[in-house]
Amino acid sequence: MPSLRELVAEELAAPVDPRVARLAAAVAAKHGGASRAVLFYGSCLRERQLDGLMLDFYLIVSDYRSAYDRRWLAAANRLLPPNVFYFEDGGLRAKYAVLSERDFHRRNGPETRSVSVWARFAQPSRLVWAADDNAAQAVIRSVERAAPTLLAAAGRIEGESRLVWWRRAFALTYSAELRAERRGRAGSVVDSDVDRYDRFSEAAIAAIPALPKAKASWARRRVEGKLLSVLRLAKASATFAGGPDYIAWKINRHAGTQIALKPWQRRWPLLAAITLLPRLLRSGAVR
Repeated sequence: MPSLRELVAEELAAPVDPRVARLAAAVAAKHGGASRAVLFYGSCLRERQLDGLMLDFYLIVSDYRSAYDRRWLAAANRLLPPNVFYFEDGGLRAKYAVLSERDFHRRNGPETRSVSVWARFAQPSRLVWAADDNAAQAVIRSVERAAPTLLAAAGRIEGESRLVWWRRAFALTYSAELRAERRGRAGSVVDSDVDRYDRFSEAAIAAIPALPKAKASWARRRVEGKLLSVLRLAKASATFAGGPDYIAWKINRHAGTQIALKPWQRRWPLLAAITLLPRLLRSGAVR
């Protein structure tokens, strides 16, 4: 049986559209010598036609101070990670989140209750740019922690199959963030690549140090996670060009709504988010 590290390394090294690799290199170049690696993840990973979509990247940096020209951005990234930015190059658009190597490693593991990193990297991703082999190996070691953390946090229910365990685990993480997704989206993460989750199951389960029963801490995760989602959206209004339009586009795409922003909502994105959120929650467009 391949080890979890071998499975992760193989998956991260799988080829991508050359345009994705070029875009990732351009993102890394924007932050100079602080850039260590760029990961490509999310729903666009499964798409062949990338034009008109917003690609999702994580930029891993050596440290926040070296990554930015402005101190307040470094402080914001350290206090409420990650920072999120908009980027476009070569006809493709992306948003990228910035984490230090240290934070990326920690946030893929059980040291943090926040699901935002380990829930994403328990799913497929690609290492599309690395500064050197040391940076690539550090990413592999970090991503290797995500799947065991996800499954351990959910706990296994007696008699539950492995695939049902994965589906339930992702459903729990979706409930712990503000998500613009239709019901059942968490299950489709597994169903879109059943063979992958079958292949990873044995190694991921074996990597859990002590298999817990299902925990009762998810109510706390949900409260903290949704609060953090709001705070990160507020911060993104200062760092993410076109942020309000992107958020509206994402909600419309995933929830089937027809939100059209008014000019004042583009000028005051945080106020717009506050006024829109109750309606979105009532309609089920955001959960």
